[in-house]
Amino acid sequence: MLVRNCAGGVVFCGSKVFLLRNEKGEWVFPKGVIRKGELPNEVALARVKAEGGITAEIISTAGHTNYEFYSVTRQKPVCNKIIWYIMRTDSLSYEINEREKFIDGGFFDIDEAMKLVTYSQDKALLNLSYRKYKDITSVAV
Repeated sequence: MLVRNCAGGVVFCGSKVFLLRNEKGEWVFPKGVIRKGELPNEVALARVKAEGGITAEIISTAGHTNYEFYSVTRQKPVCNKIIWYIMRTDSLSYEINEREKFIDGGFFDIDEAMKLVTYSQDKALLNLSYRKYKDITSVAV
């Protein structure tokens, strides 16, 4: 099995969170593989910028998730281990990067985002991240 270390961001603007919809129709958070010599926080910020056109700042760590899938192109199973960061931005502007195979995205109210997010561990990540984000930033709900 190929194990890949990744990093990503749960990006908030006020009481909204940024989601992307990939080519499979899954609603996810921006993330990417950590290459040799790169720092996880730098990768997370770079992927948020590359995939959503968002300049954000990290305010805290959010935790870790793992998932496995079979890579048809590699002809072997892959395990992605992702470290997540809670981020904030002051602008609701974004630009979906279609070259990265995303077909939709945007900032959503938390209740709507919880319904959209495809994977249960991402729902748990969003719930935990939003509580921590509110504690740190004193966002009114």
